Amino acid sequence: MKRHSLNLLCLLMILAMLMGCSRRHYRPSLRDVLKHNPALEQVLEKYKGDSLKTEAAEFLLMNLPYYYSYSEKDMEAYLKVHEYYGVGKWYSVQQAQDSAMRQYGTYNAITTNKISDLTISPEFLIENIDWAFKVREEQPWSKNVSWEDFCEYILPYRIKDECLKPWREKLYNKYNPMLDDIRDLPEAEDPLFVSRVLIDSISREESRFSSLLGYGPHIGPDVVDWVSGNCRELTDRLIYIFRALGLPCGCDYMPLRGDLNVAHYWNFVLDKEGTSYCMYEKQAIKTMEDFFDCRAKIYRQTFSLNKEEQDRIRCDLRKVYPNFRYPMYKDITRMYSDVFARTLTVPREELISEIRMNEIVYLCSSSHMKWLPVAWTYPDRDSITFNDVQGRVILCLAVYRDGELIPVSEPFELNKETGNVHYYHAADTLEDVKLLNKYHQFYESFPQRMVGGTFEGSDYADFRVKDTLHIITEPPLRMYNVVKLPDAKKYRYVRYHGPAEAYCNVAEVSFYSDIDGNEYLTGDIIGTPNGEGGDKEHDYKNVYDGNPSTSFNYDLPYGGWSGLDLKREQPISRIVYTARNRENYINAGDTYELFYSYAGQWHSVGIQIPTGDSLVYSVPKGALLYLKNHAGGVEERIFDYHEGLQRYW
Repeated sequence: MKRHSLNLLCLLMILAMLMGCSRRHYRPSLRDVLKHNPALEQVLEKYKGDSLKTEAAEFLLMNLPYYYSYSEKDMEAYLKVHEYYGVGKWYSVQQAQDSAMRQYGTYNAITTNKISDLTISPEFLIENIDWAFKVREEQPWSKNVSWEDFCEYILPYRIKDECLKPWREKLYNKYNPMLDDIRDLPEAEDPLFVSRVLIDSISREESRFSSLLGYGPHIGPDVVDWVSGNCRELTDRLIYIFRALGLPCGCDYMPLRGDLNVAHYWNFVLDKEGTSYCMYEKQAIKTMEDFFDCRAKIYRQTFSLNKEEQDRIRCDLRKVYPNFRYPMYKDITRMYSDVFARTLTVPREELISEIRMNEIVYLCSSSHMKWLPVAWTYPDRDSITFNDVQGRVILCLAVYRDGELIPVSEPFELNKETGNVHYYHAADTLEDVKLLNKYHQFYESFPQRMVGGTFEGSDYADFRVKDTLHIITEPPLRMYNVVKLPDAKKYRYVRYHGPAEAYCNVAEVSFYSDIDGNEYLTGDIIGTPNGEGGDKEHDYKNVYDGNPSTSFNYDLPYGGWSGLDLKREQPISRIVYTARNRENYINAGDTYELFYSYAGQWHSVGIQIPTGDSLVYSVPKGALLYLKNHAGGVEERIFDYHEGLQRYW
């Protein structure tokens, strides 16, 4: 209890120091930091007479006030989920969460004890600095890493808000031998060459990625051993490894992707000229131009405060949206997209409410039914202008008042190719829309995995001689997809055979002997069972249980199939199939509600309970839409209705 009170007091003191003088953008001096923790004088005393190490120490000390972490004890339940999911390869995310909860209780972010980095021990900082300089002095590529890049992308002792623990020596001893064969090569003076060698070795290590883990505090250096998490955790993992070896590496990110409801993170590395290259998980290192392009803004995470960015703010920091008050980042959108990074201008006449000249306006992207900021600016007399914005995304303008974001424009599309802006003005006239799903299929991996899948018929149980009845050429857009075979042939055995790299993901298949599909055929279920210790929950028999929520997930990425022994030859005139899914299709009996955007709000069109796998609504023409399933399914995404189809953004 005493430790908790001291940590809370320290945090309150630093917040008062930062926020109390926020109108003047007051920033703590080195003297302020040492006043709050006099023991840190030992760090400067340690490096007295060594100008570079002193400068490095001062760089870290000056930025301590902007960071905090959590006690590992408070984080135990949260951390164990990632450990179990990564180390216990047989765990699903739900199983890892259940197991951690049974043993360690439930993680509560609200009651978790925050510990200001002003309480950091001098020994911890000294160890970090010594190891950072060890690799700087011994590695041949270090001579081509600038001092500024060393301070920002090698020297830092932490990434964001993870529990603090030493990590450099352990990771150096584990991964440095991987570079022994190339260390004496002339090419080893280029950090990019070394980074490519290192990522080639690291990529062979098995990793477990899942977006279902969500985003909480950062995991910390243990993520290197667990090798589990979402894109942010796997990005952190590479940062720890690369920095432990003296390779400049960091995190580039989108606050929101622009085409999904979440942020996105990946790594960058530098070459001997300081030019940036990007890498994502196990993929090869690429030039920035080769990175995928669904984004409005991209930032680079820095360890130090971006003073120039903060100095742009002309108001009390308490009136600024929290993510932008203390910018530990820099805008690098143009670095990724010089051709398509445009100046976005929204005329004041397009605003739906008044804004003041000294009021910050936020450029927002969509996350479910919320608009969240990705950039900010001050308005001009006649317009609002944002620099370096990439298109092919839906955006909206908002202001931040009394702790709430308030939209001040209708949503609009910034066209990537032309730079033109299309505003979603809901018209007075109505149009009928036919809805088949609530989330775009391009990012649903399960429908994609059916492309190339085949339906086959045979007179042999092992299908050594078979006919191809149908090949799936496009991801299924709806729950029940129909294939008609008017020239029906008779077979005793029928099956669905998954394409390569698809794990035979399928939820339901029905074969019919009549073209109208009134009576489906039954028989003994046959197929490829999962091996010992495999995924028993997603068995091949699920494909014929009549439940589209259950599915087959074969142990191997290829060779899986599920079929029927019809007992006698039967004509096959019709096939109906359902992709493995996350309840994002229209499901009969569920409760759906459609919304359209107008005047900064989402307005309900009404609730429907479908009897089939589609919905029909009458909506204002030209409106931006959002479909919600109150009965299930997590993912939903904004869309418009274009040429008779849902077009997701």
